[in-house]
Amino acid sequence: MTSVESLQVKYPNAPAWSIGDSAELADVLADLVVKGKKTASCGSLASYQADSASPAVGSYHIILNGQQDPVCVIRIMSLRLVRFCDVDEAFARKEGEGDLSLTYWRMEHQRFFTQAGSFSEEMELVAEEFKVVEVV
Repeated sequence: MTSVESLQVKYPNAPAWSIGDSAELADVLADLVVKGKKTASCGSLASYQADSASPAVGSYHIILNGQQDPVCVIRIMSLRLVRFCDVDEAFARKEGEGDLSLTYWRMEHQRFFTQAGSFSEEMELVAEEFKVVEVV
């Protein structure tokens, strides 16, 4: 199995992280990324500002599953700020989750941000789009 460390030799400074708020969700979302169904993600602007490894356009990131094993490497293709209430159907589809609808996206992301203690309809999100460059 390929390790995070060996991938970081090939992709220097690439942070390794999992998507979601549980090991089970990390497995599901990592699988969607590997299959090319999930090509976007988002987080609160506040969390990006607090994170020293915030993404930049062109940067590489190692995606981990729920067991913290690497499953693929992505490259950030675009970043933009958008308020939660302004996320559209097209972006919801790119997130690749549930039935791909904006209704599902809003429900699940409101749950996620509320659980994290930071939900507001007006909150600013960093919306990122990416492509898979290597499947491990």
